[in-house]
Amino acid sequence: MMHIRSHLLSAFAVAGLFMSADAVDSAARAQASSCADGQKIIAERRSLGEQFQKLSNGGKDKKLDPRAACGLFTKLAANGDAGVKWMTENKDWCQIPDKVFEDFTTEHKRIQTVKGQACQAAAKMAEMEKRAKQQAQQAQQGGLAGKMGGGLTGTLSIPKGAL
Repeated sequence: MMHIRSHLLSAFAVAGLFMSADAVDSAARAQASSCADGQKIIAERRSLGEQFQKLSNGGKDKKLDPRAACGLFTKLAANGDAGVKWMTENKDWCQIPDKVFEDFTTEHKRIQTVKGQACQAAAKMAEMEKRAKQQAQQAQQGGLAGKMGGGLTGTLSIPKGAL
């Protein structure tokens, strides 16, 4: 009876080792997939950078359409949020150098600032277009045109006689 019991105990011990080895292996696989998640974030960031290059004509154009820039910088900022979070959680496991993390974080802050500026310019642009449309509608209805003696036609009546 003792003999059977010792065989059972050793069988359970071996099974326990295999189960703990599987747990370690699955944890390692989970961490490896986590490192792969970081590669996906970086690949998406590269793609967004290529879109920016196309938008700015390879950096030759100094002026960008604020509406397009706002959308692109919003995506870059979201990608940066995900990247900073991922790097914070996996920096040690995925062996991310401190310098890479610092540079990424600094770049992310700069992108957030530029995003705010681009989106603010896009909002101003939309407001100006809205006002211009309203003024054009008023001019068609005789609002400004009647009050200014001819509107924006380029004619202005000058009084005749002694001044």
